Amino acid sequence: MKYLKIVTFTAFVLLIAGCVHKQKTPLKADAEVLHDNEYQLTQVIIYDVFTPPVASRIYGYTALASYEAMRYADPKYNSIITQLKGFGKPPEPQKGKKYNYALAATKAFFTVAHKVTFSIDTLKKYEDKVYAMYKDNLDDSTYARSVDFGEKIGKLVLKRSAVDNYPQTRGKPKYLGEESPGKWRPTPPDYMDGVEFCWGTIKEFAIDSSAQFSPPPPPPYSEDKNSAFVKQYMEVYNKNISLTKEEKLIATFWDDNPFVIQHNGHLMFADKKITPGGHWIGITTIACKQIHADAIKTAEAYALTSIALYDAFICCWQVKYHYSYARPVTYIDEKVDHTWLPLLQTPPFPEFTAGHSTISAASAVVLTHLFGDNFAFQDTSDLHYIGLQRHFNSFIQASDETALSRFYGGIHYRNSSLAGAAQGKQIGNLIWNKLKLTN
Repeated sequence: MKYLKIVTFTAFVLLIAGCVHKQKTPLKADAEVLHDNEYQLTQVIIYDVFTPPVASRIYGYTALASYEAMRYADPKYNSIITQLKGFGKPPEPQKGKKYNYALAATKAFFTVAHKVTFSIDTLKKYEDKVYAMYKDNLDDSTYARSVDFGEKIGKLVLKRSAVDNYPQTRGKPKYLGEESPGKWRPTPPDYMDGVEFCWGTIKEFAIDSSAQFSPPPPPPYSEDKNSAFVKQYMEVYNKNISLTKEEKLIATFWDDNPFVIQHNGHLMFADKKITPGGHWIGITTIACKQIHADAIKTAEAYALTSIALYDAFICCWQVKYHYSYARPVTYIDEKVDHTWLPLLQTPPFPEFTAGHSTISAASAVVLTHLFGDNFAFQDTSDLHYIGLQRHFNSFIQASDETALSRFYGGIHYRNSSLAGAAQGKQIGNLIWNKLKLTN
């Protein structure tokens, strides 16, 4: 009898337990999911220490995949990839069937991210939580249909990435510059080889060619003290030894060197932080959240900014390795002051034009078209990494400050910074004018 009571009680408990449903994970807003996806990708880019050009490629393909899935939530939005080079026609959702397009965009985004990054285990941990959230809130068929649709878009985008000349240039030899007067060679303190010297040959998204907006050539090498060549490195030196507190702050804020090597006697260690492209992805996040942009507007903003970053890096790098122009530190060290080092660590690639100036201007132009001329914002993109934030009254004001920051930092001539900014603005305007985003 006692045994029967125990069995009956146990069965009763199990019955009650079976009737208690597991509490659902609340479904996040679609735009919030897209922001979280970008943030997680940025953390992996930082961890994996991708170079700035390579990071732009990662942002570009993932953002395009996300947008191509998300755009179906509003029929007035057009495909972007059909207007770019080499992507082909994207798949379409089945008519009359239910989809969650934020889930599809997430699947498309990470289908691409898995193939263009290294630390995919980190991404998978995050993804598992996101997919569990959707499973808790969607019926099985809608969930499966959305995931399948997103994966198809991601795979289409990856086909293009396989033939963009990035995989084909991975076996390239090191670029160590040359000893000819005025030409780039590895710089102190670490004398690293040139980064991504083939990047000007990567297949563009929207621009016609990497040489489309090439600026006038930089001043030719000269030893004449009155020449433009000598004057430009003397200007860098004189400015760098007399920087104001504000100028130092500006240079530091926009440094965005993803791998700064610190020296302490015989010890060396590196600080990791966001790339220049990652900084502008962060600004895109800030702008979208500030106006409470919906998911499609958010996906569009990430896609356009990423296209601008990608094409601007290609254009800039084509110019850099065409001229292979020497950095200021090379001639200041040899001709002026053997003990001098710039405020910022000189990046390991040729000087002309300034990369951060170029990609910042291109990004600022497309963001201005999206959000307006006088869009004031607090830039907290770097707050987590270097503890700094700055206020800007427009995207163009921010990009113009970026250009000057490279001169203040002692790693670029003023002319190269301004030439890069002019080049970037042309790229940004072409992208905006070329793409038909809505019906």
